[in-house]
Amino acid sequence: MTTTGEAHTEAPPPGAGPWWWARVRSAVLDVGLAVASAVECGGEGVRFARDAGIPEPAGVVFGVLAGSVLVLRRQWPIAVVLVSIAVMPAQMGFLMGIVGLYTLAASELPRRIIASLAGMSFVGMLIVTFVWVRQGVASGDLTFGDWVVPLASLTTALGVTAPPLLLGLYVGARRRLMESLRERADSLERELQLLAERAEERAEWARGEERTRIAREMHDVVAHRVSLMVVHAAALQAVARKDPEKAVKNAALVGDMGRQALTELREMLGVLRSGGGDAERVRRAVVPLVAVGAAAAAAADREWAGGADEGVAAEGPCLSELDELIGQSAAAGMVVDLSVEGESRSYAPEVEQTAYRVVQEALTNVHKHAAGAKTHVRLAHRVSEIAMQVENEPPPEVSSASSARLPSGGNGLVGMKERVSALGGVFVSGPTDAGGYRVSAVIPAA
Repeated sequence: MTTTGEAHTEAPPPGAGPWWWARVRSAVLDVGLAVASAVECGGEGVRFARDAGIPEPAGVVFGVLAGSVLVLRRQWPIAVVLVSIAVMPAQMGFLMGIVGLYTLAASELPRRIIASLAGMSFVGMLIVTFVWVRQGVASGDLTFGDWVVPLASLTTALGVTAPPLLLGLYVGARRRLMESLRERADSLERELQLLAERAEERAEWARGEERTRIAREMHDVVAHRVSLMVVHAAALQAVARKDPEKAVKNAALVGDMGRQALTELREMLGVLRSGGGDAERVRRAVVPLVAVGAAAAAAADREWAGGADEGVAAEGPCLSELDELIGQSAAAGMVVDLSVEGESRSYAPEVEQTAYRVVQEALTNVHKHAAGAKTHVRLAHRVSEIAMQVENEPPPEVSSASSARLPSGGNGLVGMKERVSALGGVFVSGPTDAGGYRVSAVIPAA
């Protein structure tokens, strides 16, 4: 893994050099090149002093100062190239010109500036070489013909200018490419970190949804059956000595309710055991949050049709079982009135299961909070939706000491609202003006 871009800019590299140098070895290299250039220019300054008619020490000092400018090549490459062009007529600064052109071409300066200075250096070298070779031919020091003068001048100017310029352009392009790749790697690393953080957040959210779903399913499956068992047990206690036949009947109902509750609970636990791999895939999958919410809310209802413990298939509840559900409440002493509007038809499994659970939980709440109250259950089949309403009248005055007192955790209404909202429906609940309570839900048919 690469270090981030912030680390490149904020933390200096180990062994940072002085002044404008990033590293000590860069400073050592530049100082060494400057010393070599100063020695070269100082030696050529002797000849320049003789030709110019000035003291030789002055020529040497001038050459040393001019050659020492090379130490500034990284900070001011333009100044180094201009100085090399300026001292070119004195036939000195060749090393400074070559190194300066290379540094200039490898820098981040605009191409037009690099081209202009390279052209000036080429023209200057061409002129100086032409004059020097022409003087040599005229004085007899060189035995070449006149036709060799322009060829030698052009060849020398190209040889001194082109190689450092091309090498500098290549090194600069490669350096920029490496920097671009490094920045891209840093950017990808940051993106991967963000994705990992988001994936962890989504996994945590999915785990929370899974826990909420399991709690809601346990409540829906067990609460209704157990509530009816408590009601029947209270009635059994009240009539055990007065009406033995009714007591036996209530005892049988309690047994049936207990077996049904155990069966449903065992089926749910079987689904949870067999669905462990699916839960792990849900935690690891990268899924949009809206889809995860809908899947988590309806996962249990889909699982009822997907499998059960020991390979026995278990189907979820549907609207056709409403009569049986209402009959169980009626057997517990509740007066229930069921009315159906519209033509009955089949819906998606999750829609029917959610509608069934809403009615079931509403009846359970009546058993808990309004025992003995008359209850109206209305079901309406519409074109694009299904609506249900469970409304109970005010409960009668409780005068019997044997009345069942059922505990409530306050999670039933929350679970119903979560189920309906996950399918895009609307859920409303609240007390009525007459003193009763009403639970209404509308679920899209699709």
